[in-house]
Amino acid sequence: MAQLLITGGAGFIGSHTCLVLLQEGHSLIVLDNYSNSSPVALERVAALAELSFSANGERERLELVQGNIGDRECLEQLFNTACKRGKPIEAVIHFAGLKAVGESVREPLRYWNVNLTGTGCLLAAMDSHSCRTLVFSSSATLYGYPDTTPIPETAPIQPINPYGHSKAAVEQLLHDLAASDPNQWRIACLRYFNPVGAHPSGTIGEDPLGRPNNLFPFVSQVAVGRRESLQVFGGDWPTRDGTCIRDYIHVMDLAEGHRSALECLFAEPAQVLTLNLGSGQGASVLEVVQAFEQASGRKVPYEVVGRRDGDAAITIADPASALHRLGWRTQRTLDDICLDGWAWQSANPSGYGDLG
Repeated sequence: MAQLLITGGAGFIGSHTCLVLLQEGHSLIVLDNYSNSSPVALERVAALAELSFSANGERERLELVQGNIGDRECLEQLFNTACKRGKPIEAVIHFAGLKAVGESVREPLRYWNVNLTGTGCLLAAMDSHSCRTLVFSSSATLYGYPDTTPIPETAPIQPINPYGHSKAAVEQLLHDLAASDPNQWRIACLRYFNPVGAHPSGTIGEDPLGRPNNLFPFVSQVAVGRRESLQVFGGDWPTRDGTCIRDYIHVMDLAEGHRSALECLFAEPAQVLTLNLGSGQGASVLEVVQAFEQASGRKVPYEVVGRRDGDAAITIADPASALHRLGWRTQRTLDDICLDGWAWQSANPSGYGDLG
């Protein structure tokens, strides 16, 4: 099993992926600045993975480091320390970054600095230590207003906000880097659609900082009583019930997709692999609300308001390439998503603490 560096591993998707990788037998170094996450998530991951402690009191196979991907000194120390211990870092799964669309419009410099410049620092550190296997957390935001749906990976890259532009720029950087040394770099760009849900134990889940930017955590917080009601942005979209349709993917399916991508990179020659990770099915806003009400036994009051700038009517993945290349497909349904999401939110009404 490999020694892996996981950037942003304390976050929502990162923590669930850490659990899957630990259960697979890998050893992890997690780098996170906890700006929108909590170390508590990783403590719970360690408990779920039933990790033991060595004779000197160190937890086996999971090391936590607080720091930033833009801190080259911190990165150098991570790689050097791993080498000195005789367990060099063999691959990186890169989750760290900023991801709120509206915030990116208000603070584009910050988004470009963290998402692009920070990734550049990480890649430079990897290259200098001959670690050239990377799974990158990309986004379906790259597709902007899609011309067709379901959306294949060959669809035009036409982001409509600074967050999407920064993700597209990182993908281009990765292609340029791979082309500069085509026999060395093994890279997977995974374009997520809408990650939701939680681990079925209810132990780890999504705990966004402040007011949620996405539908599912907002619905969860309304159901648990943290917020009064949900705003539904537009009831006049050209869809079956007038509300937007999205492709929701259970976070555990997504975590398993990362494991499959990593296995593919290790097994095959150098390449850049670009894949959608989605279910290929769409659910409307009102269908999500109804499913969550059924799972939780709670009403989710909502108000239909005007459309929100930047939204598209329908966004659904074409996941055929992920099935073909990785043998991966989603295993969990919208009902599973809601049941697991409610297990997390009801057991942790304030998330991991006072972050929300």
